[in-house]
Amino acid sequence: MSPAKSPQTMKPATAAQKLGVYLPATPGSFQQEPVSREQLNQLIADPPAWLVELRKTGPHPRPVVAHKLGISNAGLARAGVTDPLTTEEIGDLLKAPPAWLVKERAIHAEVNEENARVKAVKAYKRSEAGN
Repeated sequence: MSPAKSPQTMKPATAAQKLGVYLPATPGSFQQEPVSREQLNQLIADPPAWLVELRKTGPHPRPVVAHKLGISNAGLARAGVTDPLTTEEIGDLLKAPPAWLVKERAIHAEVNEENARVKAVKAYKRSEAGN
């Protein structure tokens, strides 16, 4: 007989990334112990109060900040935004966007349009090759 399999675990940083939260803002108990796949699924299905609050008010990790601002992670770096932002800080930036945010949003929109154009061209070529 084979020995019982141990549960699959991940580092707290990986779990925080999958949950979309900023690891240093999580409780110490979450930061110190590996998280099993079962625990992660439980956190997703029935989030505790600390997770709900973090997702609502932040501070948010870079990918979440970039998404909420409608720019890329590279755009945050170009703008020099290195610290995590709260939901309130993100809202303030969106209400009165600084020049860098307007520029990065335009760049991001151009990149998305170009990606869509390339995807459409590839799809057309695939459909033509199939005929």
